[in-house]
Amino acid sequence: MTYRVCFVCTGNICRSPMAESVFRARVAEAGLDGLVEIDSAGTGGWHEGDPADPRTVSVLEEHGYDGGHTARQFQPSWFARLDLVIALDVGHLKALRRLAPSPEDAAKVRLLRSYDPAADDELDVPDPYYGGRDGFEECLEMVEAASTGLLTAVREQVEGQAA
Repeated sequence: MTYRVCFVCTGNICRSPMAESVFRARVAEAGLDGLVEIDSAGTGGWHEGDPADPRTVSVLEEHGYDGGHTARQFQPSWFARLDLVIALDVGHLKALRRLAPSPEDAAKVRLLRSYDPAADDELDVPDPYYGGRDGFEECLEMVEAASTGLLTAVREQVEGQAA
């Protein structure tokens, strides 16, 4: 049985595609790529059909990740097929929980940085869109740090399904 994870930010061109790419690489390194499906979307549809922001693509590729991506908007109907919905900040977390058709679906929504044991009380991954390239580098560092803990949690779920 496939375990499905979707990363969600605002427009699906910066943070969530970055998280999707990093986590896809972590899952492949762990040998779970046939068992875990990774996706991303935005809470809004402003960039639907667009590629990831060029700065996102550049930072990802410089660090050895795939930068290919097409933006799309998260749909409430997706909750039925998803196991975990990863919000990149508290605003997304609240928006996604409001969209959830049931309390069980709302419980599927978690903040990415909640998986980073070194994260302080600030669990948002800041939106780098309006800043310079350094914001994209910072975003990547936060995503990478949280991906290790997220992989551990997903691995436990996948192994639990297989048992």
